[in-house]
Amino acid sequence: MASSLPSPSLLLSTARRKPSSIAASTAVPQTKDTMRIPPEFDFKGYMLTKAATVNRALDLAVPLADPRRIHEAMRYSLLAGGKRVRPILCVASCELVGGSEAFAIPPALAVEMIHTMSLIHDDLPCMDDDDLRRGKPTCHRVFGEAIAVLAGDALLSLAFHILSNPNSYPSSPSPPSSLIVRSISELAFCVGSEGLVAGQVVDIESTGVSESVPIDRLEYIHLHKTAVLLEASVVLGAIIGGGSDSQVEKLRRYARCIGLLFQVVDDILDVTKSSQELGKTAGKDLVSDKTTYPKLIGLEKSREFAEELNHEAKQQLEEFDSEKAAPLVHLANYIAYRQK
Repeated sequence: MASSLPSPSLLLSTARRKPSSIAASTAVPQTKDTMRIPPEFDFKGYMLTKAATVNRALDLAVPLADPRRIHEAMRYSLLAGGKRVRPILCVASCELVGGSEAFAIPPALAVEMIHTMSLIHDDLPCMDDDDLRRGKPTCHRVFGEAIAVLAGDALLSLAFHILSNPNSYPSSPSPPSSLIVRSISELAFCVGSEGLVAGQVVDIESTGVSESVPIDRLEYIHLHKTAVLLEASVVLGAIIGGGSDSQVEKLRRYARCIGLLFQVVDDILDVTKSSQELGKTAGKDLVSDKTTYPKLIGLEKSREFAEELNHEAKQQLEEFDSEKAAPLVHLANYIAYRQK
């Protein structure tokens, strides 16, 4: 077993195409933040308010149209709950660079729809073959495999329709069309064969192999399969909010850190929590012989690495206004210390 922590240095690359003992109640040991944030910031209230806004918009975006069965399946998975971390990251980054919540809602919905698509497809028998998601039977268990595949496809298409449709945005003022086009390009890359799909393919190829998977391959899997959608969430918000190139890249590095952090914590929770606590099948990575951080470097060093990533993420926010950055600081902590 490796004796040293993996290095997160690849995370801090600005080249988009080449990303590179806990307490009983938390996955990551809590340390004192170096970044000053307003003590009066109500993170719980912020999350509930933003999630409610996102949920209303998602509900309106997928009405029960004909054919009814496919729309029922789309709504079943899309509206199944969750904290809405990705769309809230999108809104928070947009507001951080001076944009409005209304500008951020279309890209926020797009990212959440693509995230839901990835969960539907990831749960299929040909992938992870899972029965439980967010405490409910998975989409293919309720609607059958064919409808589940098509529901994921439909959500992917709808995501780009919402993101590209000028009518999705406020009419006055509206974001420049150049920013909408840039957002479409960013999201398309993140989802494609060098992004989300790449991570899924390498994950499949690395599961159940006899030889040990190197740590850099595991980082590649997680940066592409998990972190890339968190990166898209933050970067799309910064782009549509009119952020400068330097601001967008700072936030991209923040997002890569919390994206990998999310997966490291997920690996830890998979071996330390029950299915009832997680709302999904616990221990499935062990059963399917998946490569995880606890498997490669051990549980304690996985926790230390997660703490380092949390610190690196918040360092990227130090040049921003502390009040506007407070949601992103707290979101990094939320990802680090979440319980499911």
